[in-house]
Amino acid sequence: MPREKKTSTATIQATSQQTRFNLEETASKELDLKGVHISIGKREIISDAHLKLSAGVHYVLIGRNGTGKSTLLRAIGEKLIPGIARNLRILFLQQSYDSDGEREGEGELEGVLEFVVRSDRVRTDTLRRFETLKRALDNTDDPTDAVRVLRMLKHEGRMVELEEAKKAAALRSGTRGMKARKELKALEAVVAEEEAQLQIINDETVAEETDEAINALGELETALEAVSALKFRPGLSIRMSSATAEARAQQLLLGLGFTPKMIGQPLSSLSGGWRMRTILASLLFQPCDILLLDEPTNFLDLPSLLWLEGYLQTLTETTLLLVTHDRAFADTLADEIIVLREAKLERFPGNLAAYETARTENQRRLTRMKEAQDRQKEHMEATIAGNIRAARTSGDDKKLKQAASRQKKLDERMGYQVGIRGGRFKLNRDMPGFHNSARDEIEIPPDDPAARLAVPSAPAELRFPGPLVSCENLTFTYPGAEAPVLEKITLTIHLSDRVGLVGLNGAGKSTLVACLVDTIPGNGRIAGTLTHHPKSLIGYFSQAAIDSLPQDQATTTLSLLGGDEHEARGVLSSLGLVGATVSELPVSRLSGGQKVRVALAQILHPPPHLLVLDEVTTHLDADSVVTLAEGLKAYEGAVVIVSHDRWFVSAVVEEEGRNGKVYMVGGGKVKHLAGGVAAFEKRVRKSVKGSFG
Repeated sequence: MPREKKTSTATIQATSQQTRFNLEETASKELDLKGVHISIGKREIISDAHLKLSAGVHYVLIGRNGTGKSTLLRAIGEKLIPGIARNLRILFLQQSYDSDGEREGEGELEGVLEFVVRSDRVRTDTLRRFETLKRALDNTDDPTDAVRVLRMLKHEGRMVELEEAKKAAALRSGTRGMKARKELKALEAVVAEEEAQLQIINDETVAEETDEAINALGELETALEAVSALKFRPGLSIRMSSATAEARAQQLLLGLGFTPKMIGQPLSSLSGGWRMRTILASLLFQPCDILLLDEPTNFLDLPSLLWLEGYLQTLTETTLLLVTHDRAFADTLADEIIVLREAKLERFPGNLAAYETARTENQRRLTRMKEAQDRQKEHMEATIAGNIRAARTSGDDKKLKQAASRQKKLDERMGYQVGIRGGRFKLNRDMPGFHNSARDEIEIPPDDPAARLAVPSAPAELRFPGPLVSCENLTFTYPGAEAPVLEKITLTIHLSDRVGLVGLNGAGKSTLVACLVDTIPGNGRIAGTLTHHPKSLIGYFSQAAIDSLPQDQATTTLSLLGGDEHEARGVLSSLGLVGATVSELPVSRLSGGQKVRVALAQILHPPPHLLVLDEVTTHLDADSVVTLAEGLKAYEGAVVIVSHDRWFVSAVVEEEGRNGKVYMVGGGKVKHLAGGVAAFEKRVRKSVKGSFG
């Protein structure tokens, strides 16, 4: 079977096994590609993998930062892998969009709602063609206008075919490549002929072409109503479907946390996080076969996250491939897990928690099996050696036969006793090919190396006891605001306390922690009493910590930290930053996860008595989040966490034996939740239930 190579301007190279049965268009919504190879330059991301996405199944893709999860999603989303059917509709949400990646037509004055509605390219283009042709047919002043418009629309479709043909001819090889180039040459001749005839009107064919335009208008109207009925209900007029499209787009935006006022604003007025929510809404608005989401929860608060979680569960006919660091979100949505490890793809039926449990149990089972066989092997080898010595001493041939028999058993019966189907291991079925043994050797799946993100164990000892931070009747008001954001807050934090702050976006969580660390936001006004331990150190990771890092092309991580280089390298190494990454690469070119580590290095050394973390998990992978949580649980200082990651807050704050409390911030108040994170989640779920139905 020949292989077809495919490259992109983004330096992603992808190949897959191709046969004559691979179809450019297919009615199947399943993606089933064998022998997939993906690389960037000399770095191999995927090697000889079987990529299969069954229709309607929700997958969670897991793997360490840097293994290539985002690259795999991009290769699928941009159809860089040969064998992906041309008519398979795939939508892809990236982690971020640079200025070059902004969507065409994203003008300064385009509204949020307009952007979402217009994002459905199929519907928008069909509507444009319909309205253009209808105006031409209604033009009584020029009876040939409809002919020109019809030719123009047909030519547009032909140009799309031409681009696809050029791509196929450039990327295919062998017999298929020769056929593609021949088809391209023929299509180029047709396009050239059409271009020459676009403005030449033959009076004898005007009536015939006008009838064709009328028929084309009917087909476009039918297609437009079909698109509308696909997402709404059958029997809608074009005007009704447009109104319903706006209503559905508004519903999606409200679910993702937009207020009615924000929906009417220009897209250019939104921050980066709200723009990402708008793009997410635009993808959810469109019908698709495969939906690829790369860290969709990064900019969502808990209500929006739970709404999205519920909405995605309703997409039973859409294949979902998700990358997320939020373990609770992943466990809720996953039908199957796909693991990207050592350039291979492993599949597991079930969610992330079930996968980890099954993997641990399998490691234990194989370890016990291998240890038992090693003991048996050691005993048999000792027996064989004894029989051989006895045979040499006495000349007894029976001892040699016994030794040979035991050696045969040793050679043939060590390794797996149970095959892949659960029955007796058979070499030709369970391990086909050429081998030097009758059974496959027992191999214990290794654990991935622990993510490097170390937290110091303890801060320096305080000279005298007392609370680290204490506030009484704390009230905070922004300039010009009618009401205070925080009103009469009383809170005390001691050494070794664990505090989790939860609440809706804009409730005042970040404002509260900024006040606690004596960083007054927005020139606001504080009233009440706020005191700090005079000898305590405070480490504060704000939501703006990453954005505040140097953006120039000269400042490296080492130069940013300053001080003794050997000591700085040791600190950075404990956080997973080593080598040229810290000494040569500018901070501005680091990944999001690496920037989080740089910001943590600035506040963890020397170790603070009070560590305040405001949305620290946003750019970390799932394993790093787990490692950070384990480090914070062992930390002997006080920890205050603001996060929408339910698992992270619960793991750190609600650890048994710790003085941990979860507070809900909202309405200017701070209320202790006896039920912790689960109680807050229950409240939010009740408020969003049914809003995505």
